[in-house]
Parts: sequence; structure tokens; C-alpha cells
Amino acid sequence: MTDFPGAPTGPRNGNRLRVLAAMSGGVDSAVAAARAAEAGHDVTGVHLALSANPQSFRTGARGCCTIEDSRDARRAADVIGIPFYVWDLADRFREDVVEDFIAEYAAGRTPNPCLRCNEKIKFAALLDKALALGFDAVCTGHYATIVVRDDGTRELHRASDAAKDQSYVLGVLDERQLAHAMFPLGDTPTTKDEIRAEAERRGLAVARKPDSHDICFIADGDTQGFLAKRLGTADGDIVDQDGTKLGTHEGAYGFTIGQRKGLRIGTPAADGKPRYVLDISPVNNTVTVGPAEALDVMALTAIKPRWCGTPPTGPGRYTAQLRAHGGESQVTAELVGEELRVRFTEPVRGVAPGQAVVLYDGTRVVGSATIAATERREGAATVAV
Repeated sequence: MTDFPGAPTGPRNGNRLRVLAAMSGGVDSAVAAARAAEAGHDVTGVHLALSANPQSFRTGARGCCTIEDSRDARRAADVIGIPFYVWDLADRFREDVVEDFIAEYAAGRTPNPCLRCNEKIKFAALLDKALALGFDAVCTGHYATIVVRDDGTRELHRASDAAKDQSYVLGVLDERQLAHAMFPLGDTPTTKDEIRAEAERRGLAVARKPDSHDICFIADGDTQGFLAKRLGTADGDIVDQDGTKLGTHEGAYGFTIGQRKGLRIGTPAADGKPRYVLDISPVNNTVTVGPAEALDVMALTAIKPRWCGTPPTGPGRYTAQLRAHGGESQVTAELVGEELRVRFTEPVRGVAPGQAVVLYDGTRVVGSATIAATERREGAATVAV
């Protein structure tokens, strides 16, 4: 029987596991479920219904939570030949992901709802329910790899193909969750076209379905409009670094640190260079803008750390990733009490409170934490806690 790197070991027939395959309705999760079944595991497919009113979610192929996605997942399960169920996690999703998203923007922070969904839904609510029902592991279509050490502990590593790597959004997983996780695509050095070709060979109708993107619970992709409906409009000022008023806005939540487009200031800067959002203050509903170099961040403080194994002790050298599809930066980091202190070797830009910083030691994911404050090159700080 074939298997995947880091797959859990179970008490049944050798390494044959009872596996719950989370099937979003896309090609990656369908191929992952098919590979798990082909490896000899006892696989059951499940689609997560995350909205009490699925019609309100994005239609077509841009999301991952629509009625069409549920039907696509069911058809894929039928072709693979595995049982299939739909689980209603709408209330949990609304509380842990949607309401958290709104609250974070209201507080002047920039959240990552996909990371929060992985933490709270796919590897907390889903895994807990799976274990309670007697399953050994949860299988997903994420591109990441689990490595088992000699002492039996598990580590989360980047996917073999860096271009598809999704370890950033999985950096919230702890050792217990890794012990029950299965990523059949993570060690596949193939292109996405080859994954689609595999799906086609398997007779899966999702083989040519476009990838999901954007935020699944914002039906039209208009984040600012979504927030305005829930938080209301609130006129405020757009100012430069010395406090001079340059324009107005209808809600500070409509901006993110590093934003350049959509400022609608009108008056050009004295030096003729573009201006960027430097700070968002929900207290006085003010947005501060300035030159690109004022975005340079030398250090940050992050809270609510989650470790993919044993927490680090003392200061250490790592690389840090600040966005799901961003590059790595050389850093020194240290856990001080419950805070993670990170200092960059070279300045980075566009770092916003609310985002996640994920630390790596080579390809190994050390852990993840939520950015609470940043320290700019000139000593100014951006804080939103």
C-alpha cells in the first residue's frame, strides 16, 4: 500500500486509516481524496456548508462555498467511489470567520480570513468532529508536507513545489492537529496543469474548473461595500504625516496599510511621487498617507502565537513570510512572554497589524502569530491591538 509523507498511523489493518476528506468542490481537494482512497484508506468525503443561505455566497467558480461547489464535490465523491456528506458549520463559520473579519477591520486591522478558516473551521471544528466520530485523519488538498522525526513528532514543511506552497495559511496548526492531518498533494513536484490532467484521467468533472480566489463570503468581491453594509459609513479625514487634511473618506475600514490606489486625494504630493496609506486610526477615523519610504518596517511585535511543535527558546534566526503569496525575509525572532518580537535584516513594506507573520527554519514552519504593532525605519510605530 502506498502512502504520503507524514501520514498518521492508525490501529486498523496496518496503516489503513479512516480518513475524512474535506472536499471543497475544487480540483485539488478532489484529487487529494482520490489519492487517499487509491492508497488504500477508508475514505469518506465531506463538504462544509458554511452559509445559512448558500445563494448569498459567490456563484460560479470563484468561491468555495456555493451550492454548485457542493454538487461538484458530490459528483467527484461518486466517481471516486466514496461515501459523501454535507456538514452544516454555518454558525461556527459566521462567528469565527465572518464576524472576526468585520471586527478586525473595525479595529483598524487587516485580517486574513482564509488563515482563520483553516484554524477555526477546517482544523478545529472539522477535525474535532472527525475524531469524535472515529476518524483517524482529515485529508485536504493543501500544498504542504508533513515530516515525521525520529522521535515520532511531526513537523509542517513547505510543499515540494514552492510555486504552489500553502504552508503560510497552515502555520496556525499545532502538533496535535498535524498528527491527524494528511496532505496528499504536498509532496507532488508537478504543475497545476498536471494535477488537472490527473483529475481528467480519473474522470473528475472538476478537472478544468477554475481555482477559487478572493473571499468566499463576499458575493461580489466588493470588500469595502460588504464592510460598509455592516459597519455603516462614517466620514473621516485623510491627512499627511504632519496632519494636513488632504481629503475625506466614508470609513477608515475601507483602507489597508500600503494601499496606493483609490485614495481620491486629488492634490498631488509636493515631490510629485505617489502616496500610500501609512496608518489607519479607528479611534478618530483618520487615514494617514505618505511616501513609499515611510512604509519601511524594521521590526514588529506579534501576539497569539501558535507553534507547529515545541515553541522556540531564546532568540533565533529565521525567515519570515508576511503574505500568503509573499516572499521570505531574513529575521531574528524571540518569544518574550506571550509576545513574538521580530526584527528584519532589511526593511520590508506593506506590513499591517492583523496580518499573520509565519516563521520558517529552512522549509520547516516554526509557527504563526498575529501582528499587533510595527516599528518603522524612522522610529514611528503603527499599532492596532
